[in-house]
Amino acid sequence: MDATEILNLLKYGEHINLECKKAETTLPKSVWETYSSFANTNGGIILFGVEENIREFDFNKRFSFVNIKKPQQIVVNFWNTINSCKVSSNILMDSDVGVCNVKGADIIFIHVPRAEYKYRPVYINENPMKGTFKRNHEGDYHCTADEVRAMFRDSNDSGNDGSFLAGFTLDDIDINSLRSYRIEFEHRNPTHVWNGLDDADFLEKMSCYGTDRTTKEKCLTIAGLLMFGKGTAVIERFGNIRMDYIDKSNLTLGSRWSDRVTYDGMWENNLYNFVRIVMPKLAFGIKRPFKLEGLVRIDDTPVHKAIREAVINMVIHSDYLVNGVLKVVKTDEGFEFSNPGNLKLPIQAIYDGGHSVARNPRIQAMFRMIGYGDNIGSGFPTILSAWSEENWRKPDLQENDDLNQVELKLWMVSLMPQECSEYLQKHFGWVYMRLGKYEQIILGTAYLERCVSNSRMQAMLHLNSIEVGHMLAELVRKKMLLINKNGRWTSYMINQEYTIPAEQIDLNRSSGNITLKNDTDKLIYDYIQTNGFITTAQILSITKINTLSGASVAINRLIKLGLVKKIRKGKHFIYQ
Repeated sequence: MDATEILNLLKYGEHINLECKKAETTLPKSVWETYSSFANTNGGIILFGVEENIREFDFNKRFSFVNIKKPQQIVVNFWNTINSCKVSSNILMDSDVGVCNVKGADIIFIHVPRAEYKYRPVYINENPMKGTFKRNHEGDYHCTADEVRAMFRDSNDSGNDGSFLAGFTLDDIDINSLRSYRIEFEHRNPTHVWNGLDDADFLEKMSCYGTDRTTKEKCLTIAGLLMFGKGTAVIERFGNIRMDYIDKSNLTLGSRWSDRVTYDGMWENNLYNFVRIVMPKLAFGIKRPFKLEGLVRIDDTPVHKAIREAVINMVIHSDYLVNGVLKVVKTDEGFEFSNPGNLKLPIQAIYDGGHSVARNPRIQAMFRMIGYGDNIGSGFPTILSAWSEENWRKPDLQENDDLNQVELKLWMVSLMPQECSEYLQKHFGWVYMRLGKYEQIILGTAYLERCVSNSRMQAMLHLNSIEVGHMLAELVRKKMLLINKNGRWTSYMINQEYTIPAEQIDLNRSSGNITLKNDTDKLIYDYIQTNGFITTAQILSITKINTLSGASVAINRLIKLGLVKKIRKGKHFIYQ
């Protein structure tokens, strides 16, 4: 990291992923708690030689720099300690630690990535129960024993659903659920050799039933009971888990929901039944274009496939050994899915696709055998592709550490609906019209989703934290967004009390012999007057120009007229 990157990080980065420590002469003992918390959560940057006042919003007052004495010696001490038994795993490379001079002060940076699931928990002092930390809005906190045990379970590549359940036998299987599944299985796999097996052998082949080698007892596995168990047996063993479907669409006045599926004794609440009951309810009302394959009508669409993927992802990635709810909510704006447990992979890796680590691989295999679930690693890209084709807002996948659950929102709302654009144009006036495309999307997201965060916009815009942070800071500076501070985490809301300023009068547009006749030049020049500067990327975003060379030609016209000058900022150029 260089000085510019560090200053940008301090000014525009997400502070939930940033920890500053004075560390003027020695290695702080608390650094190991932060190392553990970053490794077990979403990674982050530790800076020595920087003091932070988290209650101060002004960047110039929030951070102060302290010149570290003998920084190289502190770096050596850090490496010596991390390679000892102080921490359970060293997940750093040489390039992750270094010394940098910022504003005349030598500071130390340490980049801690998110540890792979197989290395978590990362703990200190050889004691996972007392030395495991995670990051939340307020800072580092001790993980509970349940959280530590969950991380140990997740580090096992064989998954969570293969363990035998002593005392649970074939008598705990709901025969109707199993028969229904076997009919679907045979329909999808008519020549499969398992079709001729009796129920016990079939369940054994599906890893639902077998012999516990330690006790020699024949019993069900977690996968078998959850998938096909009787409701009373499932509740007896997994009373910590609840399945819930709520339809909040088309509500009448005074109604909390129009339909609900929860355990009421009227159905056997196993996973197979829950999915089979909920899936048609989610698909109801979604348009099915008339399409024939030969003489057979094909009703499946990319949207239907995406909804199936969302349901199956919720089921196969849930942690059924912690308290929580498998919850599906249908609204007029789309769908919301949530399940207990945390993500085993980073969110960005899931968005990128090609990666999949199911917490319950046996349950995943059973659903795939009846046509539910795409190939490994392609499930979430299937959802993204379908939503992109419809020009709907990008699906929002979040990890809620406070509730220990994963949340997915599928908005069936366009990226920038007409009513949204009309509201923003009326509310912000000419200032909104002169913003770049990305800034307009940020405001549109804040309006439609009621608030917006740095991480949400990173996923939507494919930009990094600092790039998004810069745009958010500018919108706050212009008083278009308001900050909602929650410890080290920040969200932003539309400023409902915004007052449109008087439009600037451009005296240079037609001054002396200088007249801007080109609409593109006027647009670029207006943007610079409103925002103070422009970059090449912003030129591409606000104009119809689609090449870097075209952007250079346009900006050079303004430079030749003496209206704009080119200035280097760190590794990049801006135009003022």
